Amino acid sequence: MIVKLEQDLTIEEVEIRIKYAAMNKDVERIVAALEAINTRIKCTLEGREKFIIVSDIYYFESVDKMTFVYCEREVYRTELRLYQLVKDLAHLGFVQISKSCVLNINMLDSITPLLNSRMEATLKNSERLFVTRKYLENIRQALQEEM
Repeated sequence: MIVKLEQDLTIEEVEIRIKYAAMNKDVERIVAALEAINTRIKCTLEGREKFIIVSDIYYFESVDKMTFVYCEREVYRTELRLYQLVKDLAHLGFVQISKSCVLNINMLDSITPLLNSRMEATLKNSERLFVTRKYLENIRQALQEEM
C-alpha cells in the first residue's frame, strides 16, 4: 500500500481518494475506518450536548430504557435505541453481543471462552463484557469479516 499526502492551500475540505485494482477486505476496512471518523453520534453529558466520533466509542449499553455510550474514560447518554445503532453502525464494526449491549469490534483486545457457551470480551481499555449465547454467532461472524 502506498500512502501519499499532499497539501493544497486552495481547498477548504479534506479530499481522500482511494485507488485500487480490485475491491477487497483491506479496501473495505479503510473505507469503514474513514466513515467511522466522519460519523458522529449526538450525546449528552451532565446536560451538555456533544457529538462523539463513532471510532472513539467502545460500546453502547441499554439500561432502564436509556442508552449509554461508553468511550475510553467517559460515559455519555444518547436518545438513540440499540436496534437503531445496530442497524446504522453494523458496517462500521458494531455488533450486538447481548440483549443490552452493542460492541465496537475495533475496540476488542481479546476474547475468552467461558462455561455455558458464553464468552468474555476484553476491550482495549481493559474493560470486560460478556457475550451471551444468543449473540455468539454475531461476534463470530464479525471476527471472521475482520480477518
